[in-house]
Amino acid sequence: MDVELVEIQEFLANHPPFDKLPAETLERLPKRLSVRYLRRGSAFPPEDADQPYLYIVRRGAVELRDPQGDLVGKLAEGDLWAKPCAPDENDPSIRGNAAEDALFYLLPCEDLQTLREQHTDFAEHFEQSATNRLRRALDAMIETPAAGSGLMTVNVGRLVNRILVPAAPETSIRKAAQLMSELQSSSLLIMDGERLAGMITDRDLRRRCIAAGLSYDRPVREIMTERLQTVDAETLGFQALITMTRLNVHHLPVMEHGRVVGILSTTDLTRVQSANAVYLVGDVHRARDLDTLVQISTKLGELQVHLVSSGATADQVGQAISAINDAITLRLIEFAEAELGPPPVPYAWMVGGSQARREQSAHSDQDNALLIADHMKPEDDAYFATLAGMVNDGLNACGYIYCPGDVMARNPKWRQPLRLWKKYFNTWIQRPDPMALMLCSVFFDLRPVYDPEGMFEEIHDQVLRLSKNSRIFIAYLTANAIQHRPPLGFFRNFVLIHGGDHDQTFDIKHRGTVPIIDLARVYALSSGITETNTLERLRTAAENGALSREGAANLTDAAEFIGTLRMRHQAAQLRRGEKADNFVSPDELSPLERGHLKDAFILIDRMQEALGQRYQTGRFT
Repeated sequence: MDVELVEIQEFLANHPPFDKLPAETLERLPKRLSVRYLRRGSAFPPEDADQPYLYIVRRGAVELRDPQGDLVGKLAEGDLWAKPCAPDENDPSIRGNAAEDALFYLLPCEDLQTLREQHTDFAEHFEQSATNRLRRALDAMIETPAAGSGLMTVNVGRLVNRILVPAAPETSIRKAAQLMSELQSSSLLIMDGERLAGMITDRDLRRRCIAAGLSYDRPVREIMTERLQTVDAETLGFQALITMTRLNVHHLPVMEHGRVVGILSTTDLTRVQSANAVYLVGDVHRARDLDTLVQISTKLGELQVHLVSSGATADQVGQAISAINDAITLRLIEFAEAELGPPPVPYAWMVGGSQARREQSAHSDQDNALLIADHMKPEDDAYFATLAGMVNDGLNACGYIYCPGDVMARNPKWRQPLRLWKKYFNTWIQRPDPMALMLCSVFFDLRPVYDPEGMFEEIHDQVLRLSKNSRIFIAYLTANAIQHRPPLGFFRNFVLIHGGDHDQTFDIKHRGTVPIIDLARVYALSSGITETNTLERLRTAAENGALSREGAANLTDAAEFIGTLRMRHQAAQLRRGEKADNFVSPDELSPLERGHLKDAFILIDRMQEALGQRYQTGRFT
C-alpha cells in the first residue's frame, strides 16, 4: 500500500468511530477518501463541494457559529462533521470557517451510509446524541473486571442472610447474648411484632452491660440502639459501605418494601471486597494521639488507588475520602477539648468546599470555620482560637494543607458567633459583590461536622430562604458560575497551559468539574435545596422541577465522567510515587476519551447557556 494511504489508515484506526471497523474494511477505506485543504478564514463546509461529504479533520481547527455570529462549537483534529450526510438534521443556519489552515479527509455520504449499514458499532456513533455517547462511555468506564463482581455492582439484598431470628424488647440480656452465640452473629435485631424496635451488637453488650455492671437479667431494650440507620435492599454494596464509614458503624438493618429482611455487616462486605474505608474510620476513632492520625492519613492515597482500581466512580471515591476526613476532624476536636477542657459555650465546626460536598480526593486543602453561640463573652475567644489552631495544625500535619486563602477557623474572621454569621450571609446575598461571589464556593456549601446543639440549621435555613427569594443574587451567582467555561476548542494550543511545571496540560478540575459544581449550586440556592453534594443537588433539582430530568442526567453523567478521569489521573500519579494534581496531559487520554470528554463539555456549555438566558446574565457581566 502507498505510504500516504498507510498514514491515513493509521490515523483513522486511532480515532472513533473508525476504530470500530474491521481491519480489512479499514485497509480499503483510505482509497475512498479525498483530501481537501482550506486556508484560514475559508468557509466551512466549502461552498464548491461537488457532493455531500463526511468531513474528518486531519489538521487545523474550525469554528462553528449561529446566524447571530455566536460561537456554538469547534472542530479539531479527529473531529467529524456529518451534517451534510443527514439532510433531515442539517441546520443550514450553522456555518463555520477555518480558524487556521486546515486539512480534511472527505468521505462521500454514500460510502458513509454503506459503512453504517454493514457495521452496527460504527453506526451507533452517528445514531447517538452526545448525551447517549457519554452515558455509554460512563457505563463502560465503571465496568472493569475488578468491579464486575464487587461492591460497585452488587445490591446489599444479595449479601445478607435472610433467615431472621430476632428477639423481643423484653427478652433478657442473657438470653439475647445466648441467641447471638448460637447464631454465631455479632448483632441481633430487636422486633416489637412487625416493627423494628432496635438492635444490639457485641459492642453494646461490652459497653452498656458488662462495663456498666448491668444485670444480665435486665430486658435487652435497656441496652439496644433504638434510632437506627437502615439501608434498602436495592442499595449498592459500595454505597452501604460509605454509610457505614460515615457513621462509624459495622451493622445496618436491611429493609425491603418497608420490612426488615436482614442485617448487613462489614463481614458481609469483606467477603466481596476489601472494606478498608470503614476500618480506616475505626482506626481514626481509636487513635490516641496526632502521630497516629498522621500515620493513618498516609493510607488515603493507597485507598484512592484501591477504589479507582475497583471501578469506583468519582462520587464514590469522594464519599469515602470525605468520610475519613470527617472522622479525622472530629478526632482532632476531641483531642483539643481533652487538652483545653470543655468549651465555655456551645459551638459548631463547619467545613466548606469539597469536604462539605463530600467530593474530596487525597489530599485536598482544608476549608473550615467556627460557629459559636451568641452568649459567648469576649474572653471566650481565646479558648476557641487555641482550639481552632490545634485542629487546623493537626489537619495540615495529616496532609490537608492550610487553605491558601486562609479560609480556616484559626482566622478570626471565620470564627464568629451566630449573629455575625447571619449578618455575613445577609450581606453577601442582599449586596452581592466580587468577594461575596468568590466566597460562594466555600461558604454556600457549608456542612457541620461537629454541632451538638444543632446551631448550623438556623444559618442554613436563613441562607436558603434569602437566596431563594433574591433573584438579583441568583443572577449574579449565575453570571459568576458561567464564566468558568469548558474548553470547547479542546486540545488546540489556546486551551493548554504553556510554560512552567504544567506545560502542555489542562486543569481538569477547574475546566471540567468546577463548572458543574457551580451550576448545581445555582439550582440548589435558587430553589431551596438543602443538599450540598453536587449529584444530590442535581437529582433534587430534577425532582422539584428546578431542572429538567434530561438536564440533570446530562450534568450527572458529565460530572461522573470528568471526575472519574480526574481520579484515575491522580491514582496513576500516586502509583508512581508522585504528588496527585489536576493537570492532565492530552497524551494521557485515548482518542475515544478525548471524544467523550468533548461531548461532556458540549453538554455543560449548553446547560450554562440555558441558565444564563433564564437569568439574563448579560446584564451582570
